[in-house]
Amino acid sequence: MVKLVFVDMDGTFLDSSKAVTPENAAALDAAAALGVQFVPCTGRNVAGLPRELLEHPCVRYAVCANGAIVAEVAGGRTLREVSIEKDLVLDLYRRVRDLPITFDIFADSTVYTERERFSLIDGLDLGDATRDFVRSVRTVYDGSFEDQLARVGNVCRLNVFYHRPEDRDAVCALIDDVPTLRHTSSLPCNIEITDSSAHKGAGLRWLCDHLGVSPADCIAFGDGDNDRTMLEAAGDGVAMANACAATLAAADHVTASCDESGVGRYLAPIFSAMAPAR
Repeated sequence: MVKLVFVDMDGTFLDSSKAVTPENAAALDAAAALGVQFVPCTGRNVAGLPRELLEHPCVRYAVCANGAIVAEVAGGRTLREVSIEKDLVLDLYRRVRDLPITFDIFADSTVYTERERFSLIDGLDLGDATRDFVRSVRTVYDGSFEDQLARVGNVCRLNVFYHRPEDRDAVCALIDDVPTLRHTSSLPCNIEITDSSAHKGAGLRWLCDHLGVSPADCIAFGDGDNDRTMLEAAGDGVAMANACAATLAAADHVTASCDESGVGRYLAPIFSAMAPAR
C-alpha cells in the first residue's frame, strides 16, 4: 500500500517550462482523496517550491537542499537540519575563488550569490526557463564572501555553477578529499555540495521513521544524479525517461518524461486500484 510519494521537482514533477501539468495536478488531488502524502524531495529550499504544492492538502512535508533539511510545509518549521561547518565552507571557497564559477550559499531559506559572480549564470547552457528560475531565487550580496558567511545562519548546502569541465574537476577533487562532504548534481553544469550524511535518500528514510512509515510503502520519482539515493531508498524507485544514466540504472521502473506527465501517468493506475469500490 502506497503511503508516501517522494517527488523531485525540476525535470520530474515540473515540465521543462517549470509548470505543473494537468495530469500531475490530478495526481495530487487523487493522493489527497486516498490519504496518500506527496513529499517534494528537492535541491530547492521550501520557499522555492511551486504554489500548487505548497497549498495542496496532500503536501505536509518537504525534503529540501538535497536532504539537508526536512521541514513542515505549513509554517516552514524545520524538523531536521544537517549543516556544513563554516570553517569547511570558508576553506573550500578560498581554494576555488580564483576560478570562474559561482559559489552559492544555501542558508536561512535563501540562496546567496556574490554580485561579481552572478553574471556567470547568464552564459550557462540551461535553457531559458531554468536560467530564469535560477536567477529569480538568488539573493545577490555585495562585500566579501567572508563577511556574508559570518552574517548567515547554518549553511545547509553549497552550489557551484561552472562553464569549463576542468573547473568542475578541480572543485570535485577538492571535495573528494574531505570525508565529511559529498557532491552531486542536478544539471549538466552544476555541483551541489552537502554534508556527507545529507542526501535525498537519507531525508526519505528520516521522514519515514518520523512518520512511522516503511520505505517499502513509498514511491520516489527523479531524474538527476542527486535523485539516485532517493530511488534506491524507496520501495519503488521510478526514473523519468529524461533521467541521467546513473539514475536510470538505479531505478526499479522508468516512466514517461517530465514533459509527458510521467509522474501522473505512472500513479494513475496505482491510485485507481487503491480507490474504494463504488
